[in-house]
Amino acid sequence: MRDDGLRAREGRIEVICGSMFSGKTEELIRRVKRAVFARQSIQAFKPRIDDRYDTTRIVSHGAIAIDAVAVANSESILSRVDEATQVVAVDEAQFFDRGIVDVADELANQGRRVILAGLDQDYRARPFPPIPELMAIAEEVTKVRAVCTVCGRDASRSQRLRPDLDATTVLVGGADKYEPRCRACFTSDAATPAGDGAPNVS
Repeated sequence: MRDDGLRAREGRIEVICGSMFSGKTEELIRRVKRAVFARQSIQAFKPRIDDRYDTTRIVSHGAIAIDAVAVANSESILSRVDEATQVVAVDEAQFFDRGIVDVADELANQGRRVILAGLDQDYRARPFPPIPELMAIAEEVTKVRAVCTVCGRDASRSQRLRPDLDATTVLVGGADKYEPRCRACFTSDAATPAGDGAPNVS
């Protein structure tokens, strides 16, 4: 039986962040599948609010999927992790309460590898809690990029397309509500889709 000190040294937090359509979920799934090949015990979780593609699986925009448990809050993750679990994966971490920071820290302190994916900026390009806090305590942060739908450059921001939907920060959606934009093509106000008067800096 390993002592607690050894287990804590083995634990780590990895954060995968970026804009919509940047491949965050695909990267999380890739890491999970590598852990499967390594014969490690894995549990994956997703927020119950995100039921765009499936209620019981983590699914990327490209239709790559893994099984997961949908939970209502961060505390539910901690209570559902099995003793033997070595890797804990959490998708769409920005939809969880700030308690996810303490949950990730606790799981890593128990000697587990914790992989979280989420948006680092909201629809106004402001830091999207709790992702910045997770990035601060992570051993590894990977920031992925999408392709700007206006000019084709690297995109780091999520453009909300409908001004009537600007009342709330949390709005689950896909290509019908968002598109990736670079800094130059992004506007903090809801905009028209690419090609309909959006700036082009190619």
